Amino acid sequence: MKKILLQLDVDQQPCSFDAVVAIDAGADILLRHGNVSPDNVVSLIHGVMFTRGASDLASTSIFLGGKNIPQVEAIASQISKTFFKSVRVSVFIDPAGANTTAAATVIAAKRHISFKSSSGGKACHALVLGSTGPVGQRVSRLLGNQGAHVHLASRSFERASQYCNLLSEKFPHAHLEPTSVDKLEKVIGSVNLIISAGGPGVEMLTKAQYLQATSTSVYIDLNAVPPAGITGIHANDTARRDSTKILYGALGIGEIKMKIHKAAIKRLFQTNDLWLDAEELLRIGEEVDVSNEQPNQ
Repeated sequence: MKKILLQLDVDQQPCSFDAVVAIDAGADILLRHGNVSPDNVVSLIHGVMFTRGASDLASTSIFLGGKNIPQVEAIASQISKTFFKSVRVSVFIDPAGANTTAAATVIAAKRHISFKSSSGGKACHALVLGSTGPVGQRVSRLLGNQGAHVHLASRSFERASQYCNLLSEKFPHAHLEPTSVDKLEKVIGSVNLIISAGGPGVEMLTKAQYLQATSTSVYIDLNAVPPAGITGIHANDTARRDSTKILYGALGIGEIKMKIHKAAIKRLFQTNDLWLDAEELLRIGEEVDVSNEQPNQ
């Protein structure tokens, strides 16, 4: 039975990156559709639900992507409502690569930091710059669920507050606190982990702020386009040491992201009932022991 992956994308053209990774990860046939919306997705889902027998449904899966995150989430909700009982297929949700990137970021940080407090000690305090963007949102929620105290920084304190409230409703045990980028001095000296998830070519942390972060041991910059999001970090940094600090760049995180992405595609065809969102992708990354690989020095 051939492995068929239905690639659904909210953009006009389905992402070629996602298509190449799918083929490399073992999909035999790739069916690609762009301009997918909640209004037109149901017939596409019916097509993969009813064309194969129950014992063969695991050989068909869905990948859902695109740059419009709310639209992707709306389609995911519609897909979930369309499935019934065991008549369904596995689904991998990764809008603009945000879920796999966020999972890879958390795995890299966990190589060096324990998020939860132990023996009455203090929990890890993490600062996420660009926290209300696609990757920043998912990094923040993953860190919060892992036990870290997360400071969500944004140019708009109101947006950071709104997203903190939204996350707190879904994940009541997460420790989340909003801040604005012009008030970083209030938290910069007490955080252990800083992640820059801002837009390409935008400096999110200046050299002066870098020096003020005296408690920070791990810095992760997810921007691959010059100038760096965090001054001094290179895109290919993978656990590079700068005195007592450990630095990761976008390409260093990208190596981990690719392994998670490929592993997730392979998992899709093992059963017909997987629903792979950010939390599940983080677990897959941990299960394939990505975090225990020796980083390049």
